[in-house]
Amino acid sequence: MGKESIYKIARLIAASKKLVAFSGAGISTESGIPDFRGPGGIWTRYDPDDFTYQKFIQDAEARKKHWNLLLGSEFIKPDVSPNPAHYALAELERMGKLDCLITQNVDGLHEMAGSSKDKVIHLHGTMERAKCLSCGNLYPIEELRAWLSQGVEDPRCPKCGGLLKPDAVLFGESMPVWETREAQRRSQNCDLFVVVGSSLVVYPAALMPRYALESGAKLIVVNQLPTDLDEKADILIHGKAGEVLPQVVEVLKQAGV
Repeated sequence: MGKESIYKIARLIAASKKLVAFSGAGISTESGIPDFRGPGGIWTRYDPDDFTYQKFIQDAEARKKHWNLLLGSEFIKPDVSPNPAHYALAELERMGKLDCLITQNVDGLHEMAGSSKDKVIHLHGTMERAKCLSCGNLYPIEELRAWLSQGVEDPRCPKCGGLLKPDAVLFGESMPVWETREAQRRSQNCDLFVVVGSSLVVYPAALMPRYALESGAKLIVVNQLPTDLDEKADILIHGKAGEVLPQVVEVLKQAGV
């Protein structure tokens, strides 16, 4: 990672009128949240076939596995906190340089860092709450964490007795309609698209930078590992988002953006 690349990114952001950021698991691994497919990721220890939406609906034992994984210490720990990359994206919003932030992550760290809820589009839902599949009632995830600690293995809705499911998209579950359409619309109307910490292998989320490119937007990729769009990027940095983005923000501040 050279200083010249940092300055090039800063110049593109300064000139941009509609910047869309797109974050994946790589931004949150720096906060201690494991990804799913990388070395040491969740799927190196668990079989993803056991964690589908269909199994969650049909099998009580599968639901217990889901809850134990998603609310246990191996995934999002209760004391997890944002890292410098999350704060840098929130700062870009405060500087008026961010049209929206599309994220594949369910950890809520962007909002914890100060990103506005109405600026963040959650393509894969969120682990901040659980939803009743019968009546639609929502429950804070910390409430379910407390139930599990008290021995509840298969949480049910206190209001109607229906199944509770994390408000995150599970394997085999449809993407949220509004969020997917809005993310596509924003991607097609931006002039600069910044990929942060995503390997761009999960679809349809990985279509978003392609929509941006097809519409003539410039592309920046900041990711530790190669992606399928590296060759199409105007600027490519294989590095940690938590090291790259704060430097970009500092350059922008020094320039008075």
